[in-house]
Amino acid sequence: MASVKACELSELTVDEAKRCVLDGVPIAVVLDSSGDVHAIGDTCTHGDISLSEGFVEDGTLECWAHGSQFSLTTGKPLTLPAYEPVPVYPVEIIDGSIFIDPNVTKEI
Repeated sequence: MASVKACELSELTVDEAKRCVLDGVPIAVVLDSSGDVHAIGDTCTHGDISLSEGFVEDGTLECWAHGSQFSLTTGKPLTLPAYEPVPVYPVEIIDGSIFIDPNVTKEI
């Protein structure tokens, strides 16, 4: 499957996550303070909670419910209670639109 449009770059706010559901796959899209766009699985591996409702800080997305922090670049949990990573997706930006293939994850 090819990449699908997730959202417009202009819809993102720095250091906030936006939830996008692409072909049934929930993905959190984040514009970090360096201007990089990240896409990671939007479901916490500890509590089945939407990560996009959490907090972005220092290259991580923190689950609001139990505090697990996931790396935006690797998807790995950096704090407990989560110990399983979330998937990370390649992002392509074309003419201000963000495209993600929800069936392809980055090899980290």
